[in-house]
Amino acid sequence: MRERWLVKPGSRVDLDRIDTSSTPGLKGGQDAALAAMESHLEKLADLQDRLWAEAKQALLVILQGIDASGKDGTIKHVFRGVNPQATNVTSFKEPTAEELAHDFLWRVHRAVPKAGEIGIFNRSQYEDILAARVRHLVPESVWKPRFAQIAAFEQTLVAGGTTVVKLCLLISKDEQRRRFKERLDTPSKRWKFRRGDLDDRARWDDYRVAYGQAIAKTATVAAPWYVIPADHKWYRNWAVGNILIETLQKMNPRYPDPPDLRGVRVT
Repeated sequence: MRERWLVKPGSRVDLDRIDTSSTPGLKGGQDAALAAMESHLEKLADLQDRLWAEAKQALLVILQGIDASGKDGTIKHVFRGVNPQATNVTSFKEPTAEELAHDFLWRVHRAVPKAGEIGIFNRSQYEDILAARVRHLVPESVWKPRFAQIAAFEQTLVAGGTTVVKLCLLISKDEQRRRFKERLDTPSKRWKFRRGDLDDRARWDDYRVAYGQAIAKTATVAAPWYVIPADHKWYRNWAVGNILIETLQKMNPRYPDPPDLRGVRVT
């Protein structure tokens, strides 16, 4: 199932050719997606429990997407049944003074999950290519080598027992406009809106090109990219759930063998 969203290493990525409102692989529409989510939650909870008990592997889930693409919503809905003890969410915002005093991967490496955990990155090291490039925060001579540096970093994580899954949530410009307007019109959602979001929206085409190149340059067998049409939130959640379940099933975490309990009695 997850192959339908997979970006093959070495392939050219043109995000404009992807229909962001499409629902490939799903039969039955929204009702089917919502019904499947309960099963997804149970399967994820079971697989995470095994991962936590085994404590030999880790899973890092990287969520990328333009503003309002649904990163927060994905975390809220797809992971709502997992054990908080074994799950860590890190949101990468503008670097602090301390973070800027180190190499750009320093703050990222500090946040990777330990053995037995699922780590979720809301944005990630890719901001140091995407935002840095589009906003001209650093020259090309700085951001361009980061493709190879990030790929090498991810390979190091994989070699150490961390499975890396990278998810690009893709929405249309019209859908982003609708979600921004909803935030402005809904008092309980206004806190999400930043004036800077409109600055980035004005750079829509530049971000689209930057995302496509970043995905193409860093899609590897070891750390795959998946591009998910995300105009429909229910489809996004269904697709992400499928990818994570299949990934964890391939990792095949197992409960450890129990100790020798012969003669043990509970009184």
